[in-house]
Amino acid sequence: MIHSLSGGVIADNEMYTFAKVRVGGVPCWYLAPFKVEAGDHVLVPISGGEAEGEVERVEFCTPQTAPVSMRRAREILALLPKNS
Repeated sequence: MIHSLSGGVIADNEMYTFAKVRVGGVPCWYLAPFKVEAGDHVLVPISGGEAEGEVERVEFCTPQTAPVSMRRAREILALLPKNS
């Protein structure tokens, strides 16, 4: 991590896992705190509660390349069991 002279952080090279999750027909990016793959069903926070969604894509990003602001990124709550 590199700090500026004013005390702020210039770069954080840590890698984060983001998942594009489709909920009710609408795609949204979430931080994945555990391993998920395309096709997995997950529980995610939405405005007004929680909903089930399907992971469409997974990407590994730095804060600079993240698809959403790290400050506003929400996390996947749970990986749901696969239907057998």
